[in-house]
Amino acid sequence: MIRVSEVAVIDTDGEQLGTLPTQEAISMARDKDLDLVEVSPHAKPPVCRIMDYGKHLYKQSKRAHEAKKNQKIIHLKEVKFRPNTDRHDFDFKVKHVLRFLEAGDKAKVIIFFKGREIVHKENGTRLLERITAAVEEFAAVEQATKHEGRTMTMIFAPKNMVKK
Repeated sequence: MIRVSEVAVIDTDGEQLGTLPTQEAISMARDKDLDLVEVSPHAKPPVCRIMDYGKHLYKQSKRAHEAKKNQKIIHLKEVKFRPNTDRHDFDFKVKHVLRFLEAGDKAKVIIFFKGREIVHKENGTRLLERITAAVEEFAAVEQATKHEGRTMTMIFAPKNMVKK
């Protein structure tokens, strides 16, 4: 598949063999039961390496699998409130927010207004301030209060995750 007449060849040990005709480099690789792989096609002349290409692909996939295994996936969990939520329900839902934050997830608090409640947005703002005060030890505000139609939203992130 290499279409140039000359290539710079690197041996299996990493030793440079110099510039060789492509056919000679391919025959050297076949003598060792290995492949001639183009490493840097844009160089003048292109750089090729003698290696076991199947083994190389296997090692790459293993590295990618290990990197994926060590990733931490962060979820966005939602908790819905109403502007006139009672004290017990408020405490109960704040415990859910704290549990989500302890697990390393972000928490989205939504205040949903029904009917004519939308006229008194200050009730929702006060509720969000109470929630912020209740979780400020464990969380930081990632997204400030945002009004969207009949909802007010705020997103909290765990303190250890927030970039400074």
